[in-house]
Amino acid sequence: MIDGKGMQGPGGQGPRASGDDDPGPGPEQPALDRSVQGRIGSHLRAMYDELMQQPIPDRFADLIAELERNAAEAAPPSPSSPPEA
Repeated sequence: MIDGKGMQGPGGQGPRASGDDDPGPGPEQPALDRSVQGRIGSHLRAMYDELMQQPIPDRFADLIAELERNAAEAAPPSPSSPPEA
């Protein structure tokens, strides 16, 4: 799990002891070190991949179909198609 080291606090200050010479994250220095960013990225990719393997719930598929029907009914006819009689 993430231990919070290197993360910025609410005041924009990382968890530092007073008198520390480290200037903290700046424009050229990320708020999290590369190893922490890599771990977070790996966990997010794994979670996303797992989510994408799950089927779409029937209720969502029904809602999408209904939205598409409503959009087709509300859309004006395209200029290249003949007007309906």
